[in-house]
Amino acid sequence: MDFKTLPDGPVTLRNVTIPAAVLGQDGDLVRTEIGIADGKIAAAGGAAIDMGGAMVLPAFVDCHTHLDKGHILPRAQNPDGTFIGALSNVRADHANWTSEDVRTRADFSIRCAYAHGTRAIRTHVDSMNGQYARSWPVLAELRDEWAGKIDLQMASLISCEGYALAEYHDIAEAVAQYGGVLGMVSYPIPELKEVLLGHLETAGKLGLALDFHTDETMDPSSETLRLIAECVLETGFDAPVLVGHCCSLSAQDDARALDTLDLVAKAKLDVVSLPMCNLYLQDRQAARTPRGRGVTLVHEMKARGIKVSFASDNTRDPFYAYGDMDMLEVMRMATRIAHLDHSDPDWVQSFAATPATVCGFADNSLAIGAAADLIICSARNWNELYARPQSDRIVLRNGVAIDRTLPSYTELDPLFEATP
Repeated sequence: MDFKTLPDGPVTLRNVTIPAAVLGQDGDLVRTEIGIADGKIAAAGGAAIDMGGAMVLPAFVDCHTHLDKGHILPRAQNPDGTFIGALSNVRADHANWTSEDVRTRADFSIRCAYAHGTRAIRTHVDSMNGQYARSWPVLAELRDEWAGKIDLQMASLISCEGYALAEYHDIAEAVAQYGGVLGMVSYPIPELKEVLLGHLETAGKLGLALDFHTDETMDPSSETLRLIAECVLETGFDAPVLVGHCCSLSAQDDARALDTLDLVAKAKLDVVSLPMCNLYLQDRQAARTPRGRGVTLVHEMKARGIKVSFASDNTRDPFYAYGDMDMLEVMRMATRIAHLDHSDPDWVQSFAATPATVCGFADNSLAIGAAADLIICSARNWNELYARPQSDRIVLRNGVAIDRTLPSYTELDPLFEATP
């Protein structure tokens, strides 16, 4: 599979394995061929190469990340691995988030994602306490610089209590100015319904989609997802609404959780599950083995027609100490954590086609005429794909193999050496 020696002109990759769902077909895996010409998927023709059953996937879409937090772990440790430990230490580290600091770390993460085969990213951006004025312009610049390689969206990250602050409307206006998504973290507060209704009204006036961090806790009494669905139904809000985490559903009584999902389906909310971060943070208590995985009810959601995506979430920060913006790692981990195996064979769509649709990114099908943005792995079946990290994968963008060299962590050292 040495694509450095690909002949010029059209080429046909013969004997490749492709998930049937990606081809718009029923079933599991399909052994077929795929043509490439002028950087696009084409009818078979030109030079033929036998790929020995190698699996071909469309480039990934990572719809819930935190590029502005990425890689701060060397200077912002989580003292106990808990959610509160993460929150307090990220807030303390905001003092270091100059424009150059955010730019350096975010660009590092984008380069990792690109090398691993991601073509589109939505990042949440910490925006309270004036941080929006520093981070949003930088990420907008990166969006422009990476155009044609990575499609980048930004979503504001504020707490639901932040709605009462004077800067809320300035943040919302900045989101609109930069063509972003209006985001919020929802958790149980007495005035939450009033906040949500006001938030939806603001989004409606500005023509913005919404993105929520929702019920990121194993406390079964946390039901802000249910309230979001009720508010969307009450107001008739019809722009896209993406909700992430939804961990408390897994700790609730089945009847209550499923009734909430019926409301979510009726309100046409989309869901993104973040299995790696949730496994890391949720149900963590000192000297006690965790009982819960933290993953939300993805099977029950999918059965109700709710669009379910999976994403990276945090990377090397106090909320998740690991990760590399590698959506193939997310696929492997999600399959194990949420038992996607021995289930519907089309879960692969939750890592590419579904998040593209949910976020409004360009379609990434393998239809003739689509960009030849592909990931090619030597694995010939799901077991081989998930048994190894696929470090030797080939990433094609517009039909050309990219340089997959990952940036060195040493590039980030100056940021931490300068920290007081």
